[in-house]
Amino acid sequence: MWKVLLVEDETFVRESVKEIIRWEDMGFTLAGEASNGLEALPMIKQDPPDLVLCDIVMPQMDGLMLLQETRKAGIQSKFVMLTCMGDFESMRQAMEYGASNYILKLSMSVKDLRETLAKISKELSNNGVPQERAIRPASTSPKEKITHPEVNKIIQYIEQHYDQDITLKFLARYVMMGENYVSALFKKKTGETLIHYLHRTRINKAIEYLTDTDWPVNQIGHQVGFMNDNYFIKIFKRMTGTTPSQYRHQK
Repeated sequence: MWKVLLVEDETFVRESVKEIIRWEDMGFTLAGEASNGLEALPMIKQDPPDLVLCDIVMPQMDGLMLLQETRKAGIQSKFVMLTCMGDFESMRQAMEYGASNYILKLSMSVKDLRETLAKISKELSNNGVPQERAIRPASTSPKEKITHPEVNKIIQYIEQHYDQDITLKFLARYVMMGENYVSALFKKKTGETLIHYLHRTRINKAIEYLTDTDWPVNQIGHQVGFMNDNYFIKIFKRMTGTTPSQYRHQK
């Protein structure tokens, strides 16, 4: 199932969108909802959805800013924007920032939403698998297949410093590129976002520690770069399907 985050400040519209579609029949699951971009951004950073269905005009942080901030964080979730008739400049900007599509709120129908979801589902299927299944075996790395020098430099840095505080901003400076450009370049060359690659590297290393040591779970989390124990467990479970403790007992 592809995970969807619904971001809309009008409760009526939000509830309508939730009800008019049988999401699971379309291959999607509503993983969360937020009333504005400021509320949605930490949710996206903590557990990146596959699709963000997002209003453009919202208080505190609008949809365009949310889209920009999501891309700055190295997260490549698909965005479909909900907009009002005649707001052509906002629609143009949204598409320029990387939105996949837009839907007019006032004329939105089941047919419109179904067609859009079908298009997004096809794009997601072409790009990969749902994020919770996207972990690769601990012994594999895309580095062998990558020839771009800056991308290889980033991969090498992450593999050597995964236990440290690593941000998109730092990595962009490390290879002397813009944040948006390096984020898009990494995704294009490796097939996954920077944050997902960093998480996967850390989780793969955590799996080694779980298998080869008797260290407590929280110590392992800290050892591989997760300073928050709950966040470590959440990311581990999303990528492996089990908690660290469960994984250890299965081995």
